[in-house]
Amino acid sequence: MQKEKVIILGSGPAGLTAALYTARAKLEPLVFVGNLLGGQVSLTHEVENYPGFVEGITGPELVDNMKQQAERFGARLEYAEVAEMNLKDGSPFYIKDGNGKEYEADAVIITVGASARRLGVPGEEEFIGRGVSYCGTCDGFFFRGKDIVVVGGGDSAIEEGIFLTRFANSVKVIHRRDELRAGATLQNRAFSNPKMSFIWDTAVEKIDGNGSVNAVKLHNLKTNEYTVMPTEGVFIFIGHDPNNSLFTDQLEMKDGYLVVDDHMMTNIPGVFAAGEIMDPIFRQVATSVGQGAAAGIAAERWLSEHE
Repeated sequence: MQKEKVIILGSGPAGLTAALYTARAKLEPLVFVGNLLGGQVSLTHEVENYPGFVEGITGPELVDNMKQQAERFGARLEYAEVAEMNLKDGSPFYIKDGNGKEYEADAVIITVGASARRLGVPGEEEFIGRGVSYCGTCDGFFFRGKDIVVVGGGDSAIEEGIFLTRFANSVKVIHRRDELRAGATLQNRAFSNPKMSFIWDTAVEKIDGNGSVNAVKLHNLKTNEYTVMPTEGVFIFIGHDPNNSLFTDQLEMKDGYLVVDDHMMTNIPGVFAAGEIMDPIFRQVATSVGQGAAAGIAAERWLSEHE
């Protein structure tokens, strides 16, 4: 049994920031990287809305900088996923990784994020970062003057679609139904926006391109007609799923997201959460970093009080 003061689950911006803060507090945190170092931001071609980088920075570069900074102060990265954990019995917490190795941690910080739902169509994975995006706030600037499509009909899809009209030449909303699920106020704003139009009763069947996206294949679910429509960007907003499977019967949740108090602590003392696993609203690198910093500070203070 390997004993640790702090174990951090997840290596996105929240996790690496929590690692930085707890490492600077001499807690030598162990970070479980999971299946993707850096999380979703590592798939982002360019990040222009993170403070301090005037010309922007690529997602992988930002992740590497955060990783090196945390490691400089003593954080350790374990390139494995957590397979099992017991939080209900309190500190020290039991953790077992996918290789069967067992750990005890005095405190745990959970930053495993949420995953944007995929369409699951050909071309989607291939063109992520090259025309396919799940974040208008992150990537809208790169589509200035272009014709793009938004897939979805809920609040997020319409809100992001309206935001994207600041940059795009046109925004076509593709929805499987004949009416939106978004709230009435958002609908009114969307219908009155001259840059927005709607394609009803339609699903995206395929995303095509040559190096970057240049078209989508559409299927009208009522007429069964297939068409190909040129486009330079596909923004997909069909929901997010928190990566919460390890905590389903152990931690308090709301709509699948972990519930935390003002000190980033869950309902179990010594277990903290930050980033998209507890944040269904903002889902930005900058907000995740702030939450990770708060969780790291709170964990250090909790440990000091309970030594």
